[in-house]
Amino acid sequence: MYAKTLFDNDVPVIYNTDHLSAHVGYSKSYLKRAVSHPKSFYRRFIIPKKNGGTRYLAEPLPSLKEIQRWILENILYKKEVHPYAKAYSPGRTIKDNLKYHKKKAVVLSLDIEHFFDSITSEKVENIFRTFGYSSIVSSILTKLIMLNGALAQGAPTSPHVSNLVLFDFDSTIQKFSFENKFMYTRYADDLTFSSSNLNPDLIISFVEKELLHLNLKLNGKKTHLMPSSKRQVVTGVVVNEKIQAKRDYRMLIRQEMHFIKKFGLASHIKKKKIKNKNYLKHLIGKINYSLFLNPNDSELAGYKTYLIGLIGT
Repeated sequence: MYAKTLFDNDVPVIYNTDHLSAHVGYSKSYLKRAVSHPKSFYRRFIIPKKNGGTRYLAEPLPSLKEIQRWILENILYKKEVHPYAKAYSPGRTIKDNLKYHKKKAVVLSLDIEHFFDSITSEKVENIFRTFGYSSIVSSILTKLIMLNGALAQGAPTSPHVSNLVLFDFDSTIQKFSFENKFMYTRYADDLTFSSSNLNPDLIISFVEKELLHLNLKLNGKKTHLMPSSKRQVVTGVVVNEKIQAKRDYRMLIRQEMHFIKKFGLASHIKKKKIKNKNYLKHLIGKINYSLFLNPNDSELAGYKTYLIGLIGT
């Protein structure tokens, strides 16, 4: 019966650590060390946030990352995330999140505080149990993808797991939104609501209540109510009349292009003391991102053509 349940759910049959070892291609002793001493299997990084402050990343060592990818591809991906969860899902892009909130009278943006850190082992273990895995196997699989009892920002499994944990939450909020005639989407820890008319206090109160069931809470400092008379920004992108990168982001590109055209690429790099050896590709990357958001921006398209021409010279 145990194997049949797993087979019916289209996931690998795993009875114990020995069996898992055979699946992932690593010894039983390696798996036990990774489960017992997870800190030794991660490299930690501190990176600056765009809006100030720092973000801590914990990247698994290549061997553990390989095991995590196996778990992701062979087990976790067998469960689909909610349609209104727009981040971390193959085939979905940030534009799939943005398009629902374009040209709306009011946009409300909320943020879940300490998102990955607040998703506990218990919640993740429950996901594996729903596939039909025993408590012992579910515990082993959970420990192989968790760090200090929370999702590691850097593990390949963490994004999809976070979406699975919030599936019921997304369903409840989507139903609530439909009943109250406004649009809802979630992009990782960013919740966005929009409509011709919405009640922010009603939404916030309902969301806070539902997050409590998951021991999650909102970051009040990142709550933004944006009428159409002001700039409406969703996950860092403007959505008022058309989807496009922020004005200051585009202005920085224009500034770079002005100096490149005026002084030449080499002189510009020297004057600005730019040390990035991939500066030109990095700048093209910024332009590509802006064009992805708004393909009709002829000015940026012209910049891209100009820079590609420099690469060929």
